[in-house]
Amino acid sequence: MAGRGGVVNDTITGVATWDGIIPPQCQPNPSVLRLSANLTWVLAHEPLHADIDVNKTNGVGPGMAFANAVLAKDPTFGAIGLVPCAIGGTKISEWGRGTFLYNQLVQRARASLQDGGGSTIQALLWYQGESDTVSKEDAESYKGKLERFFMDLRDDLQSPMLPIIQMGLASGSGPFIKIVREAQMGIDLLNLRTVDAKGLTLEPDGLHLTTPSQVRLGQMLADTFLQFLPSGPIVSLTYSGSSARCSPFIVDLFIAPLLRCFNRIILLN
Repeated sequence: MAGRGGVVNDTITGVATWDGIIPPQCQPNPSVLRLSANLTWVLAHEPLHADIDVNKTNGVGPGMAFANAVLAKDPTFGAIGLVPCAIGGTKISEWGRGTFLYNQLVQRARASLQDGGGSTIQALLWYQGESDTVSKEDAESYKGKLERFFMDLRDDLQSPMLPIIQMGLASGSGPFIKIVREAQMGIDLLNLRTVDAKGLTLEPDGLHLTTPSQVRLGQMLADTFLQFLPSGPIVSLTYSGSSARCSPFIVDLFIAPLLRCFNRIILLN
């Protein structure tokens, strides 16, 4: 999820570099913001996770393609605030409640709502599991840990029906990909949908998605996300003086003095 599109390891030096190529579907959009590492809203641009997944070389991920596709397919949707939280190469056990990564995720998610006038997080996009394919023990315990993670996060964000879109693995770091994929496909929670990344083209490392695949994945995520939205408009904004209140599920961009309301999307692993 952090994005390795266009990232290639030099076979001589072993140093990973990003080619810097940003496709049209991932170009900056004034209606797409991102929550930076220091918890401020800035214009979103690739690489989305440059100041989050700081120990890795980041490239193109599905986040910008997702946001731009949502706005292209639904021009009335309003502005989008992306909340990058992914850390590449991590196991599901590193995201359990109380861990550093989990606490950081919750902190960033809550911070994204501080200036939102009552708006809510619209969805969690989750792409993780490659590292859990190395050990059979990790693979076999994956389903229970992932279900618990989703339920704990919904509980701590006080959003019991938070829409979750997870991605089925396209690859893995070990031999137990099938077990993890079956675990992903077998999770049965309300408001959870799965987008299967299997079959998308991989980088030469055989692990990460190419830039065109990241774009395609972002578009698939947008299609799935829009299925969560009601077919008719339910936007409800009230304005009194300098305060505004956004509807709890979908909000249009609404600017009142010192206040902006927009849709938050969490990007995870």
